[in-house]
Amino acid sequence: MNWRDLKEELMKDPEFKKEYDALEPQYRLLRSVIERRLEKGMTQEALARKIGTRQAAIARLESGRANPTLGFLQKVAEALDAELEVGLRPRQT
Repeated sequence: MNWRDLKEELMKDPEFKKEYDALEPQYRLLRSVIERRLEKGMTQEALARKIGTRQAAIARLESGRANPTLGFLQKVAEALDAELEVGLRPRQT
């Protein structure tokens, strides 16, 4: 079974879908960091040096295993010549 088939099957479970959907904003941010870094032709190591951290910190961020501060995310955004957007909006019902 490939990932798409497995995901489709798992998404039939309301509890799984709820948890999956709750993580979407985090994964959207991580995807945008990775995409922007690659667009800029930067390695994780180069990004880490630019913001004064280690490559492992960037790897944890991009894998979703980190709980970064807004300050850290702002440094990443600046290093990637990007703007960090954070906000709240009412849930859609």
